[in-house]
Amino acid sequence: QVRLEESGGGLVQAGGSLRLACTVSRSGGNVPDWYRQAPGKQREWVATLTSAGAYYSGSVQGRFTISFDSAKNTVYLQMNDLKFDDTAVYYCMTDNGMYWGQGTQVTVSS
Repeated sequence: QVRLEESGGGLVQAGGSLRLACTVSRSGGNVPDWYRQAPGKQREWVATLTSAGAYYSGSVQGRFTISFDSAKNTVYLQMNDLKFDDTAVYYCMTDNGMYWGQGTQVTVSS
């Protein structure tokens, strides 16, 4: 059983920044991906970090940065220039969807 725990969400004004963290209960394995789910919408992929590089959805490209601290088994999502449409519950996921965190709420006020 792998546990993922997100933190760092909150309320921020448009244009502001937040850094989310997702701590994994194991060492090794793939770096967890970030997803989000806005009210009334389907869950969507946000960012992935692999040995080949970092990949982002078009809606966050240039504003969000994913990184990983192997010493802490923690993946981060630095979110800058936040927009109202970034409001969502943010989740981390690993092992092809087998394991998900409980999510952390990000609310951006316009």
